[in-house]
Amino acid sequence: MLNFLPRAERPSVPPLPMDSRPKVRISRREGFNAAHQLCDPVRSDEENRRMYGKCVNLHGHNYVVEVVVTGEIDPATGYLMDLKQLSDLMASQIIETVDHRNLNTDIPWLRDRIPTAENLAVAFWDRLQPHLPESSLHTVRVYETEKSWAECSVDD
Repeated sequence: MLNFLPRAERPSVPPLPMDSRPKVRISRREGFNAAHQLCDPVRSDEENRRMYGKCVNLHGHNYVVEVVVTGEIDPATGYLMDLKQLSDLMASQIIETVDHRNLNTDIPWLRDRIPTAENLAVAFWDRLQPHLPESSLHTVRVYETEKSWAECSVDD
């Protein structure tokens, strides 16, 4: 709720300690198109069809990956991180590798995973995390459709 009382009439709020700066979050979204098939090679065709339904057939999606980074603003730049750098990192570590590919067969670092949105979120986290400042990666969300997504994140 907004407080429109004059400053003199507002309850006082203690200021942040001088050495404490608020953390902020920034986010970048990138898209890619890829095919996948949901099936577990150790299960029978019937079990896979029962478990994954029509997704057991090879099909494609227009995926969106959203990455959230958290930290303190650099007073020299006014940035937490240059969003162009985050975009470039997402492109080099994820998008350039998976775009217009078969996620089951074409991506070595996905070969032992069933390419569900959940597993993609974890795999993308693993690809990005080593290239970002420690504890700055907050969330990797993978939209498989406009209505469906999976997220890998640190606990709040």
